[in-house]
Amino acid sequence: QVHLVESGGGLVQAGGSLRLSCAASGRTFSAYLMGWFRQPPGKEREFVAAINWSGSSTRYADPVKGRFTISRDNAKNTVYLQMNSLKPEDTAVYYCATLRGPWGRDQPGNYWGQGTQVTVSS
Repeated sequence: QVHLVESGGGLVQAGGSLRLSCAASGRTFSAYLMGWFRQPPGKEREFVAAINWSGSSTRYADPVKGRFTISRDNAKNTVYLQMNSLKPEDTAVYYCATLRGPWGRDQPGNYWGQGTQVTVSS
């Protein structure tokens, strides 16, 4: 079992920044590929970013490339999502999750956090 808890969401103006954190407890955090997903109002959940076990490789959805950065600290059992140049269309509930292997599938695994709301005002 892995328990994931997100934090760092909130209300920000367009062009601003937020950093989301996802703290993990339970089984060995470094054994998991990790990702962030989001669910905009009235839409389906979508992939945002992924990071491999060591943090040496990352992947991003096209809408966030160049603006968002995913990272992880295995010593702290935490994965981060730095979000810069935020746009109103980034408004969503953001979730961290474990990912299914192999690397590159970008498909969620068995464990999800509860989500954190990000609202970007224009």
